[in-house]
Amino acid sequence: MPSEPRLLPWSGTEGKRCYLITDVDGGPVSRLADATESIQLGMGKELLAHALDMLPDTPPGELRFLAECLTEALRDALRIAESRGRRLSHLN
Repeated sequence: MPSEPRLLPWSGTEGKRCYLITDVDGGPVSRLADATESIQLGMGKELLAHALDMLPDTPPGELRFLAECLTEALRDALRIAESRGRRLSHLN
């Protein structure tokens, strides 16, 4: 039986959200989405640690680049949180 559509951790064309409809056991795309989420969260964690190290002595141009990277990481983390929250709410 299909479950609630899963919000995937990547965007489609024109930045639109991608969803997956699958059964409870998942499949190759579900496993790819799980792996992608793990990578995205790990990259966000590393980026945050890097930002904390470099903020005190960083020139403005580099701060802008850092802010853009942190923005992307936060967007990814929020998408993952939304996707996981939806899936958890349907388990109850």
